[in-house]
Amino acid sequence: MRSRYDSMIDRRTFLRGVGTAMALPMLEAMIPTKVLASAAAKVRTNRMAFVFIPNGVHMKDWRPATEGAFDLPYILQPLQKVKDSVSVYSGLSQHNAFALQDGAGDHARSVAAWLTGCHPRKTAGADIKNGISVDQLAAQSVGHYTKFASLEIGCERGAMAGNCDSGYSCAYSSSISWRGDATPVAKEVNPRLVFERLFAGSDPNETAEMKAKKALYRKSILDFVSEDATRLKSQLGMHDQRKVDEYFAGVREIEERLARVEKANNDAAALAVSPKGIPSDYGEHLRLMADMMILAFQSDLTRIATFMFANDGSNRPYKMIDIAEGHHDLSHHESKPEKQAKLREINHFHVSNLAYMLEKMQSIQEPEGTLLDNSMVVYGAGISDGNRHNHDDLPILLAGKGAGTIKSGRHVKYDNNTPMTNLFLSMLDRMGVNADHIGDSTGKLQRLI
Repeated sequence: MRSRYDSMIDRRTFLRGVGTAMALPMLEAMIPTKVLASAAAKVRTNRMAFVFIPNGVHMKDWRPATEGAFDLPYILQPLQKVKDSVSVYSGLSQHNAFALQDGAGDHARSVAAWLTGCHPRKTAGADIKNGISVDQLAAQSVGHYTKFASLEIGCERGAMAGNCDSGYSCAYSSSISWRGDATPVAKEVNPRLVFERLFAGSDPNETAEMKAKKALYRKSILDFVSEDATRLKSQLGMHDQRKVDEYFAGVREIEERLARVEKANNDAAALAVSPKGIPSDYGEHLRLMADMMILAFQSDLTRIATFMFANDGSNRPYKMIDIAEGHHDLSHHESKPEKQAKLREINHFHVSNLAYMLEKMQSIQEPEGTLLDNSMVVYGAGISDGNRHNHDDLPILLAGKGAGTIKSGRHVKYDNNTPMTNLFLSMLDRMGVNADHIGDSTGKLQRLI
């Protein structure tokens, strides 16, 4: 129950300043009093995120040796601090990522089918056809509760047309999120643009003079909206004031990091490889994107996100961990130990960045549990062994407890070729989305509780 006010603040309220319209998190003051009074009877807020990694993994160092409680294999060892909130699921598959008489193109199919469970039409033209993805199915149902129905981010650009993999359109290779059969959702890879979309929307009435003033003073967006923020906080209860302060602190910290990145990129050599706003350090790029997704979840700007660490088939070198060869080339390891050793280090690096994300989510307290407790984060690939290009027994883990509806800290073995889409049906159910099927699903995944 509100302690200081009974009047509502419009959910679409923005803090305004010189040429700035800053989105606000969801506050108690935006919820009708009658609804707020019955909050104790409501289900806890749940979130869902899907984090995609390319080219499969070295399964020998991914899969736990035992079912149930397990010791972390080498690739998953960075998750030690959040182990109790992580489960590994073996046997889940995406049958429609296999060729099914369509020939080569496993990388494109692995991306397109990962969240849809559909077999993409093999074409490099405009007649693409896939299916709706689980994140967009959820966004259609519950996205209206938040400022943004969903968030799509990544760290590697991709084209939306042309031939990117053996006759498959680049649209398939670049997007795990699909709004409909022929509508891939483009991801944003520039942290500055993600920041401005979520936290620093431009005022449509901004004049050229206002833009010039902003550029001249180079202030934080929080400085531009400070007067409006002070006025707003005077109307809020203590809980909402704390939420706004936490939100502002997160925004300022990300803004400062972006400024450091852009300052470094002013060097002509850096500009040659990194567009403005994109860190030359891949690890910092991953962490910036993760932090903005987390802040968007924390402030209830969105409850649904997809995050592609890279496009499948990516041949990025990992010089930050002393690996000069391309990732895709190493994934075709031909069972050579020296290649497999480097591949597992790349997999370990990816999981280290996942651990950064999950630990931060675990540190954020909510009225009931932590942000991680109140989330479902799927992490994994659309290919199991990069050398075989197989799409069964995928490397998949689920982090978070789904607002108290998922038992975590386990390795659960399912029969091989269990549709991964069965997991999606169970997740949709926990988001309050009534769905009978998605892609090739055969029913809800059992043994999650």
